[in-house]
Amino acid sequence: MTWDTWMIYVATVLALMSTPGPSQLLMLSNSATHGVRRALATAAGDLTANTLQMLAAGLGLAALIAASGTALAVIKWAGVAYLIWLGLRMIRRASPGATDTARPARASLRTLWLQGFVTSAANPKAVVFFAAFFPQFITPDAPFWPQFLALSVTYLVMDGACLGAYGLGAGWIARRVRGPARALLDRIGGGFMITAAVLLGLKSIKPT
Repeated sequence: MTWDTWMIYVATVLALMSTPGPSQLLMLSNSATHGVRRALATAAGDLTANTLQMLAAGLGLAALIAASGTALAVIKWAGVAYLIWLGLRMIRRASPGATDTARPARASLRTLWLQGFVTSAANPKAVVFFAAFFPQFITPDAPFWPQFLALSVTYLVMDGACLGAYGLGAGWIARRVRGPARALLDRIGGGFMITAAVLLGLKSIKPT
């Protein structure tokens, strides 16, 4: 893989990340609710799932996973239901009848990591996407794994930076709102989670 090819790859990934997806919306929500530092666990969960998906693609498991439509559907709709539940719970806690004493303790880092992991892992096409996308930038007459590793690391770094930027923006806003405005922010965060679920639900699960 040449330097020019890598630069084209970076530009392509930037274009793909220009539109917020389920993981970015979840990062926005968790950063506004729990703060940027704690929400980094959400980003870590997302990147962990991406790493496993890339590894599966590199090992040639994409065709096997794509052939199982039932398994894809189960993974997908479980993730959709999980995000909707999180969003509705956040909106309920921000309702006028809710009190501060009724609010549960802040989410643990493990829970925030799991949210990020499930949201990314529930994408039924991720492994297939990596298996189809990466070969476009791999030189056939050069060793496969060094190139695959370079593409994977580049993607993870860019994805992490993107999630961090979303988190910083949401955290900056959250630190400046209090009282009724904070409740509104929680409702918006819940809406982000439900929107993320809708986006995930709209993703095709038909094998390619």
